Amino acid sequence: MAESPYRPHLAALERVVALGGGHGLGRMLSALNFLGPRLTGIVTTTDNGGSTGRLRRSHHCIAWGDVRNCINQLVTQPSTGSRLFEYRFGAEGELGGHNLGNLILLALDDLCVRPLEAINLVRQVLRVKCELLPMTESPADLLALCEEGLEHLGEQRVDGLERMPRQLTLSPKVAATKEGVDAVREADLLILGPGSFLTSVLPPLLLPELAGAFRASKAVKVWVENLGVEQSPVRTLTPGQRLAWLHRQLGFSAVDWVLARPGLDWQQLPAGVRRLEMPLASEQIFYRHDRDALANGLERILAAC
Repeated sequence: MAESPYRPHLAALERVVALGGGHGLGRMLSALNFLGPRLTGIVTTTDNGGSTGRLRRSHHCIAWGDVRNCINQLVTQPSTGSRLFEYRFGAEGELGGHNLGNLILLALDDLCVRPLEAINLVRQVLRVKCELLPMTESPADLLALCEEGLEHLGEQRVDGLERMPRQLTLSPKVAATKEGVDAVREADLLILGPGSFLTSVLPPLLLPELAGAFRASKAVKVWVENLGVEQSPVRTLTPGQRLAWLHRQLGFSAVDWVLARPGLDWQQLPAGVRRLEMPLASEQIFYRHDRDALANGLERILAAC
């Protein structure tokens, strides 16, 4: 096996924190998995679709699917346990469509005092060294406020909007996980994305404590742009307009750098934001980021700071 390339600027960091959800956060964390316990993922917990949504409706829990996805992508030694954790039941019957990992996390959550304890137990069993933190340990949904005065509750309805909402918030108002706030405060590098703009990357920053820590942080802050076109109202905006919308939504300049593939439209990119454009797509799955490319891009950004 070839040795992993040495990336001195990344290797020198004491704490790297990535925020988001879905496949994108898992991809980013797996790209930086060589950092071990110095790497922290803060995971979005507002999904209300699929197996996760069914469990949320029946058990009033946080969304477990994105946490499970991240754990699965961080497993470096595949085992019977890791295969079981990702097993999905067939479509027939009451268990049809459920992912066993979601059920395991839910069961452990029932046995533990905190959802974070359930995550840590699974990490220990599957030997995942990266720290994973839910953005909140209380159930909450995305709430889009639109120009017409209409409100749209839940990730699925937000993704189905024709136009960008006037504002995005959480319902009900919940507290951020304390460990997540501390991680952001202590970070040397903060990463947003890749992932669905409204429903994966933005939700953690809708928590006032996390947003406040993010704003006050002196860390290098990087936005990682998606490779494909999102099937959400975000598709109506250029990448530059998306970041401008993000800055307006949060009320502060969220990022210092953008890491993106070449050839995108950067009209209305907020002043002061620098960008690095380079090929990022995986040769095996063109719409997924290449892990080495992600790590190399971040290394180049740190070298330029």
